[in-house]
Amino acid sequence: MDSEKIKRGVELILEGIGEDVHRPGIKRTPQRVASMYEEILSGMATHQEQLLMPIEDESHDEMVILKDITFYSICEHHMLPFFGRADIAYIPHAGKIVGIGELAKALDLMAKRLQVQERLTTQLADLIMDSLKPKGTMVVIEAEHLCLSM
Repeated sequence: MDSEKIKRGVELILEGIGEDVHRPGIKRTPQRVASMYEEILSGMATHQEQLLMPIEDESHDEMVILKDITFYSICEHHMLPFFGRADIAYIPHAGKIVGIGELAKALDLMAKRLQVQERLTTQLADLIMDSLKPKGTMVVIEAEHLCLSM
């Protein structure tokens, strides 16, 4: 991520809306925004192959479900936050499972990208299918989009 470009872009936005970029309350805003984007979009540098590594020598064949996982993301259309909760479930095949904390971590890292809710849901379901080869999976995401509610 290029924080200098982000800072310059924020300065242009501030100037574009008529703000004085040297005003004390605004002077550090470009740096603050660049630091924020580095944190909330840190998932852009994560490759899917690094997520959901199956636990060795486990044998489990009943449904695994993790409910009400809080997440936040940034809408790629308006660059405003959307946030909510996700439910993730899968039915293992051949005993292949992953720690439930890994499911929450995968959601978090995939959400820390410019996203749309529909793609996030599909990407997480596809990741589970590709990594664990379960009999089936389900991902349900409910979110509030600030671009709609502001």
